[in-house]
Amino acid sequence: MTEENKRLLERINAYAENVLGEIDPQKVPVSAQLEKLKPVLTEIAQEKGITLEDMFILYMDLQTEGSLASQKKLEESLQDLNDGTDGGMPLLFR
Repeated sequence: MTEENKRLLERINAYAENVLGEIDPQKVPVSAQLEKLKPVLTEIAQEKGITLEDMFILYMDLQTEGSLASQKKLEESLQDLNDGTDGGMPLLFR
């Protein structure tokens, strides 16, 4: 992920924390969550000179990329823990 995209995702996520609060993303439809993010996504789309639809796609791609990076980091940290178990029970990760 480029530095520009990291800053973009951080900006959207900071906005999301303010407007989405403590909602349960498993219970609130994605469409409703995106509707709450529409103002910041519209603003960024205008700044970048792209359509709102392209901005939605970019945001979803960045979220996916960020989630995969977090997942990989967690798996690596658990692997480090497993390497030091000295024959004990390993930590399992699914």
